[in-house]
Amino acid sequence: MTSPIPPLNPLRTFEVAARLCSLTLAAEELNVSQVAVSRQVKTLEDYLGVTLFRRLHRGVELTDEGRQLYEGIAHAFQDIATASRRVSRRGRRDILAIQSYTTFSQRWLIPRLTDFHDKHPRIEVRLSSSTAPVDFESQNLDAAIRAGKGDWPDLHCEKLVDIELIPICTPDYQEQHGLFDPNDLSRVRLLHSMARPTDWAAWIKRVGADVDPEPGIRFESSALAYEAAAMEGGVAVAVKIFVKRQLQNGTLVAPFGDQTCYSGEGYFLTWPKNTAPSRTLIKFLDWMRDRIQVDNPDRGSDGTDAGG
Repeated sequence: MTSPIPPLNPLRTFEVAARLCSLTLAAEELNVSQVAVSRQVKTLEDYLGVTLFRRLHRGVELTDEGRQLYEGIAHAFQDIATASRRVSRRGRRDILAIQSYTTFSQRWLIPRLTDFHDKHPRIEVRLSSSTAPVDFESQNLDAAIRAGKGDWPDLHCEKLVDIELIPICTPDYQEQHGLFDPNDLSRVRLLHSMARPTDWAAWIKRVGADVDPEPGIRFESSALAYEAAAMEGGVAVAVKIFVKRQLQNGTLVAPFGDQTCYSGEGYFLTWPKNTAPSRTLIKFLDWMRDRIQVDNPDRGSDGTDAGG
């Protein structure tokens, strides 16, 4: 015979109090009184026959038994919340939690999100940014935008666009330093992104220039390197889709024309292989593909050259 499950209301109250290490904060989260929280915890302690908290002068701490219980139920309540969120149709909006790189968010996604909202006003996108690999089990995300070759074994990967590299600077910087041939880069300051440390070497090798790719200034993100280029700090090598608007309006130029380099990587929308994508996520994927196609009409819908 299976062991009976403890009463769920006291168990839920204990989980919140244990997670917050405070009966007062638990009462605020559950919208009840602290006396009610204490009563629910006491009910669970009586049911289990153990003490779960040590009452201290300025709060509470878990006993060994309380810690064991919390470690056993914390993921269960998280799983319940996640499953409920995925199937719930309550409320007016569908929530779509997406993680992306900071530069992808700033330079491509954020300027276009109003278009997605106009087309899908009932979908609320919650966007977070990080350079760290996503942990779907703990971060409660629907999908993440990642750069690479799409060979992550535990993820379903939908390619958005290939990564195409192109040097950029301001028109004045190009004129002042006489930048018209790739070999001219040996006379100017190169701006590097520590997030993409091999881009300059890849582009210089691709065009066959006699330039040392290492000297220059290094920035934490590509977005900072692009900003430095816009302030005439030197020449950055950019992912082309991130600077296309600035190239079109003339605030930035590609001093060597259309001499670009494909890195062999791309941007992908990813989610766990063992999770079916929601209808909301499919709408977001379709919208991203449409926008990339509009921005890059010479590219195929899978991010590759439409000409083959």
